[in-house]
Amino acid sequence: MHITPSIGISVFPDDSQDGEILLKQSGQALNHAKAEGRNCYKFYTAAMNARAFERLSMEANLRKALEQEQFRLHYQPKVDIRTGQVVGMEALVRWENPDLGLVLPARFIPVAEERGLIIPLSEWALREACQQMVAWRSEGIPPLRVSVNLSASQFSQKDLLATLERTLRETGMDPCWLELEITESLLMRDVETTIARLTSFQDLGIEISIDDFGTGYSSLAYLKRFSINALKVDQSFIREIPHDPDDAAIVRAVVALGHSLRLRVVAEGVEHESQLAFLKELGCDEVQGYYFSRPLSSDAFAEWVMSRQPVALMQAVG
Repeated sequence: MHITPSIGISVFPDDSQDGEILLKQSGQALNHAKAEGRNCYKFYTAAMNARAFERLSMEANLRKALEQEQFRLHYQPKVDIRTGQVVGMEALVRWENPDLGLVLPARFIPVAEERGLIIPLSEWALREACQQMVAWRSEGIPPLRVSVNLSASQFSQKDLLATLERTLRETGMDPCWLELEITESLLMRDVETTIARLTSFQDLGIEISIDDFGTGYSSLAYLKRFSINALKVDQSFIREIPHDPDDAAIVRAVVALGHSLRLRVVAEGVEHESQLAFLKELGCDEVQGYYFSRPLSSDAFAEWVMSRQPVALMQAVG
């Protein structure tokens, strides 16, 4: 056995002259050492206390936000690169805090995951997206596939399948229009369990997409065993194409791999016409990004879809 230490240090009398306070401070320093990768030591600083207070405050606000329904879903369109038609959207959580204004996920998702709040938040997002799809259908909006992100905590829940079944039944959502996005690194945590779980989702009629593909550590031997429908190319590879030859080579390889496995390939983060033209030349299936639209509120998205002319998108892609 090889044992490595993580150590947090506070100093008397510089940090405090009170023994209990010193212990709390060294505990904060220890947490910081663990967050930095473990097997190291960190001295307490006042900034650590400020960060700890900020996270505690964020946690309290998150709990209140769940109780008071301060969260909203915004939707970013996905476009078929060949026809120019909108074929779906990704549902993205936004927090409308009465004091902080619009809070983006990068600020609150890490705290939600750390404090166990990601499960109720994820379940709310899933139900809200399904309800919105059903409502849009009743308003005459053509059926579109909605993608909902699954967190690691949510994916590992034993009753996730039952939650999906209950949500679909109670909202009246047709499962063929629901897609679950799962990160590449999450799939590789417990491969055999992942395979069984993905198969059970697809048995319901739900589609599965691997998000941020290319940034994790997928084994191609396992990739062919996963019951999935789509690969989503991470936007970090899209940002510099077609000018960066390395990124261009990676995107070209992912598109070829996806099609060889009979999977749909989606590129996210498309912002420029040159990127779009390059992806069309490769035969990428779907694209999303600011070139078409930022994430929109439900009302704005419905208006955007109904007013958007397919011919305009077809002209955009050449």
